[in-house]
Amino acid sequence: MDAHGDDFGRWMAEGAVGTVQRTEEEWTVIAGYVRHAANKVGPPLPLCLPGESQECGRTAQQHVLAWAAALKAAAHHIIEQSAPSQARAAHVAGPLYQQHLAQLREQAVGRPRS
Repeated sequence: MDAHGDDFGRWMAEGAVGTVQRTEEEWTVIAGYVRHAANKVGPPLPLCLPGESQECGRTAQQHVLAWAAALKAAAHHIIEQSAPSQARAAHVAGPLYQQHLAQLREQAVGRPRS
């Protein structure tokens, strides 16, 4: 996977306001989980997390974001291919998705940031 969000600009210049703070080791674990999930529902992604055999030099946090984007795209593709109509796909990918996202955000509010 070549797309790691590098085209967005320098990572270190971005502020961390409202972002969950994690260690590189914690980001690596999450990146592995997200990549594994993306591999289960979409085309296989290459192994290039920090410390792996095909290390690409990017941070584990960058991998969390890149793999999460791949997972979101794979999920959306599944919705499009599985829905009995375009209207049903639009509902699932739109309002139903937003409902689930809102629930996750509400749950995150109650959790302390690390």
